[in-house]
Amino acid sequence: MAAIFALLLPMAQAQISLSTAVDLAEKSSPAVRTSVADVRRATAALSETRDVYIPNFVLGGSPSYTYGFPLGYPSVFNANSSSLVFSFSQPDYIRAAHAALKAARLSLEDTQQQVALDVSVAYIELNHDLREIAALDEEKGYADELVKIEQQRVLAGADPRIEELQAELTSAEVDEKRIHFENDADEMREKLSHLAGLSASGLTTDSASIPRVPNISADANDLAIASNSPGIAAAYANAKSHFYTAFGDERSNHRPIIQFGADYSIFSKFNNYTRYFNPQSFQYNNADIGFIMSLPVFDAIHRAHGRRSMAEALHAQAEADQSRIVLAEQTHAMRRSLLEISAQQKVASLQSQLAQAQLQAVETELANGTASPSAQPATPKQAQQAHIEERERYEDSLDASFSLMKLELNLLRFTGQILDWVASAPRCC
Repeated sequence: MAAIFALLLPMAQAQISLSTAVDLAEKSSPAVRTSVADVRRATAALSETRDVYIPNFVLGGSPSYTYGFPLGYPSVFNANSSSLVFSFSQPDYIRAAHAALKAARLSLEDTQQQVALDVSVAYIELNHDLREIAALDEEKGYADELVKIEQQRVLAGADPRIEELQAELTSAEVDEKRIHFENDADEMREKLSHLAGLSASGLTTDSASIPRVPNISADANDLAIASNSPGIAAAYANAKSHFYTAFGDERSNHRPIIQFGADYSIFSKFNNYTRYFNPQSFQYNNADIGFIMSLPVFDAIHRAHGRRSMAEALHAQAEADQSRIVLAEQTHAMRRSLLEISAQQKVASLQSQLAQAQLQAVETELANGTASPSAQPATPKQAQQAHIEERERYEDSLDASFSLMKLELNLLRFTGQILDWVASAPRCC
């Protein structure tokens, strides 16, 4: 029976490291798959703009019955080829495709960073919830013991009923907090399961797999840093692509275009061509090869299209500038908040250390007595209260540390360092 239980235990809980969760999410995330498809589409679009210089080759035929004067030249077989030879606009369209491909790749990197942030925040929140639950389980034991002590003291007449109610309230509040963290842990398991494609049942974290967040400077040129963000860089690359397209559309007017063309056809012999054409001069095998040159002198539609393309480029540029400014402002505000939350975390940590020291003092006094004969000796009630106080301050420290780390990860995301942080995590599980 013990052997069967040992085999079932690994199935009940599935521990996963942070780096593994992020790796799995990047492979299964619909957002990442969408960005990968966009890169493939941009790559194909670039090939399309360059391949116009490569002659195509088409085979076909149009055998048909004719009545009266021939309306066309039905052919049993034909082959034709054509390509662009020279255009002032096409180099700009190729540059536009290059910029669009760069934008797609940067967008993919930006999406990967966002997925890494989502997984990391969910992971550390689940890890935080599990640590809170463990602390609350210990606090619950001390709270229940305090309730028993108060019940005995009330029966003995040493304490009023209100002290027993206060102890019961403390125990009920612990139950309430535990339910909250259990629900939040279940939500984080579900979120991680959706992000990483894992089963949510029994999903647990490995605290050792969470790397330390590097020191983040409170003073930096946020506007310059925002320019290096993949999302902002993608926006500027997209604007650049629009400008190249606009330049190409503008050059499509008043500039020559040269194309290559070749055609070979075998006309059918069963039609009535000989009734209307000289049979002696009619040629069944026909071919032509040469160049087609054209000069758009006036084309109102293309001219309007060029103006629209330029307006779209200016719009994309303005959007990129606005996104850069907003990101810089958000990053600056986050750096200011980081100072405040860091101070709060330090206070919570010191309060937790103080509560631990006070608990040790009470336990020492309870075991060895007081150093001063006139002082009141510590009681089991005070010991339980000190245990509860120490657990509460420890839980406050966990909350403050989680809030600080969550803010730090968002700041790493804004500055484009979140993937480097994940890469520094131990590779295991």
